[in-house]
Amino acid sequence: MNALLSKFPDRDSLVKWRERLRAEGKCVVWTNGCFDLLHPGHVQSLQDARNLGDVLIVGLNSDASVQANKGLLRPILSQTDRATMLAALMCVDAVTIFDEPTPASMLAILRPDIHCKGAEYAPPHGRPVPERAIVEGYGGRIAYLPLVPGISTTELMQRIERANRAA
Repeated sequence: MNALLSKFPDRDSLVKWRERLRAEGKCVVWTNGCFDLLHPGHVQSLQDARNLGDVLIVGLNSDASVQANKGLLRPILSQTDRATMLAALMCVDAVTIFDEPTPASMLAILRPDIHCKGAEYAPPHGRPVPERAIVEGYGGRIAYLPLVPGISTTELMQRIERANRAA
């Protein structure tokens, strides 16, 4: 089987795999996002998340979820394209796509040991973490990953727009 395809388990397989990892005492790390226009900041965050445990599962917002969260002009790349790029990264062990606005239901099912969020969510002044109660309720913890300054999908889109205007 193609190694890249093995990084896209269906939900049942993902849950069974998670149970095996728990039985083996492995630390499972989860992070999620849109990952639209994958950039070095995303890659650094994913590597940082992977370094916190034995396995990294990435939850990817579906096209419909991105559109609901970010507006009708997003995502730039389809969920299939975004998932393929994520799966190609060595630090990513599995990718799963979810339709909900937050990963709460996936976290409740998988119960990763560590749920990673960007530093913009870090206490005391960070944005709220809607899934905090679920993660803490099963005994997991939330880790906050540093942001790479000067790079974001929005900033990349603005650069592209300026380049197109100048051309």
